[in-house]
Amino acid sequence: MPATLPASHAPIARQGDGPDPYAWLQERDAPEVMAYLQAENAWQEQQLAGQAVLREQLFEEIKGRILETDLSLPSPWGPYLYYTRTTAGDEYPRHYRCPRPADDSNNVDESREELLLDPNVLAAGGFLSLGAFNVSPDHQRLAYSLDTSGEEIYTLYVKELASGEVRELPFDDCDGSMTWANDSQTLFFTELDDTHRPYRLHRHRLGSEGAEAVFEEADGRFFLHCYRASSERQLILLLNSKTTSEAWVLDAETPEQPFTCLAPRVEGHEYYPDHGQLDGEWRWFVRSNQDGINFALFQAPSVPTPARSDWQVLVPHRDDIMLEGLTLNASALTLSLREGGLPIIEVRPSGLPSYRVQLPDAAYSLYVQDSLEFSSPRVRLRYEALNRPAQVRQLTLADGQQAVLKQTPVLGPFDPDAYVSRRLWATAADGTRIPVSLVQRREDLDKPVPLYLYGYGAYGESLDPWFSHARLSLLERGVAFAIAHVRGGGELGEAWYRAGKQEHKQNTFDDFIACAEHLIAEGVTSAGQLAISGGSAGGLLIGAVLNQRPELFKVAIAEVPFVDVLNTMLDPELPLTVTEYDEWGNPQEPEVHARIKAYAPYENVKAQAYPSMLVIAGYNDSRVQYWEAAKWVARLRVSKTDSNPLLLKTELGAGHGGMSGRYQGLRDVALEYAFVLNELDVV
Repeated sequence: MPATLPASHAPIARQGDGPDPYAWLQERDAPEVMAYLQAENAWQEQQLAGQAVLREQLFEEIKGRILETDLSLPSPWGPYLYYTRTTAGDEYPRHYRCPRPADDSNNVDESREELLLDPNVLAAGGFLSLGAFNVSPDHQRLAYSLDTSGEEIYTLYVKELASGEVRELPFDDCDGSMTWANDSQTLFFTELDDTHRPYRLHRHRLGSEGAEAVFEEADGRFFLHCYRASSERQLILLLNSKTTSEAWVLDAETPEQPFTCLAPRVEGHEYYPDHGQLDGEWRWFVRSNQDGINFALFQAPSVPTPARSDWQVLVPHRDDIMLEGLTLNASALTLSLREGGLPIIEVRPSGLPSYRVQLPDAAYSLYVQDSLEFSSPRVRLRYEALNRPAQVRQLTLADGQQAVLKQTPVLGPFDPDAYVSRRLWATAADGTRIPVSLVQRREDLDKPVPLYLYGYGAYGESLDPWFSHARLSLLERGVAFAIAHVRGGGELGEAWYRAGKQEHKQNTFDDFIACAEHLIAEGVTSAGQLAISGGSAGGLLIGAVLNQRPELFKVAIAEVPFVDVLNTMLDPELPLTVTEYDEWGNPQEPEVHARIKAYAPYENVKAQAYPSMLVIAGYNDSRVQYWEAAKWVARLRVSKTDSNPLLLKTELGAGHGGMSGRYQGLRDVALEYAFVLNELDVV
């Protein structure tokens, strides 16, 4: 058992021998480890017991803003409308379909609807994550996959929709993906290796006992994915690392044939193919970085293996605009761009002038949510801002006309104009300007207020401003919310990402600190009123800035934090380690080891005062192991010189995303918000 003080004191983990005194916490399922995690959970519950009333109040507030019984916007496909329905009291939405109306409207005929899947029944009160949900091209079968532990290992199922018969497929270690060929009899699925990497593609024909391995990726840096092209005529097998990709393709009508390589991999060349039409002819469309880091778009003949020399430029590379994605319909190309830190949608209709989608806010989130059927003359966009609930907008491709089909409702009193959404710019130590998205009550514009600052800054991911029902509980209490768009993310293109990875990782932390200092200097908040939060790689960010500038913050939330980065990257047997070398570097190399060690949160815990901290871990998390948070908290507990709260909560039945049900998720948010509000002295 770990050596612990009486229950009136925080647990103190024993220190083992060797360079890492808390390495023993990595012994999963060992009685000593479980006892320590349970002791930390008990301490967290005891310390937060006084916040129970506030937690429940926050939970009811947040729940009260959400329309608990709701219908998703139906998606037309073939003879049906497909949709989900949420019901008050249920943790998960149910999946339905009904016959498609003759007038091609989105009106659901409840008298003729079919229940396809009810995750509430399948969960039976426990953890449940739905992976694949793919109806066969002939609409006769549903392929779906379930994770019941949070480990992101899935069991595969096929349901006959006419009879309701469900078959569990006898395959292990699956990543949950399932892709149909056009015969509606052949399924492709992916197996995980010992490091949790999707590496082997299998072909299974319904009615047969086993499956045939059709492709295996030996390089541990590469993930394997299989999906249907936009045209529905091709299957695409994509292999990609953080810096390089390679695609193999197969006619969806002949799934028994082998895949053929579209363009052999070349280190540093990323390309992402899709299949569609250009001026009425079937073509390959390839988004590639061969002409520059912000990507260009090429087209090539629709043959199995067009030579790379046959790729012709459709959209040239631009130094100031990132080409992030492509959506194909028979009558238009829809480009997802990023310019000046904002997402842009540009449409190129066949035979008509191109145009950009016009939107009302200065800072927002925008993406193509549903391309509908390939033949559709319309697509659906999802649009939201920090003060504007998400809208699904129908875009007519030919002329750019927009119609709001659905807006996420906010129940109770809510006026978006009562809140001001702004884009600020901080200046980092090297002179780089860092965008900050900020929302606060209009009445609080001229005075310092408590502020919740969120950050991530890794993998080129963009944190575009999003609306949150839960966040209103902060805003209504006078707490502002901000997002620091630090380097390492993708908000300003590929160069922005590269400037915050590998040897430039310290820029991520410097940028976040600069954003905090700017918000204080501008009188938006003060150090004594500043809460910070981040999860996963964003938890690494939080851990690093707490070590480097702890006096700048009052309270911190770290969710499934990647804080033991050096030891994790030194262990190639752990899930994802080898694939992460392109992001962080390989610390087997001495200079990389020194570089990571200089910022790794666990190694750099000091004898200094730290802000109040709440740390969340998932015991079944396969991406960031539970022990990263546990070891970090153990070292902080005996090193820090303050008496501020330091709490660890380990979700013993959850993985990387936390608890799976929607109400469980709301209770998690209520716990964190109650902690922040209490520490900021906000009532």
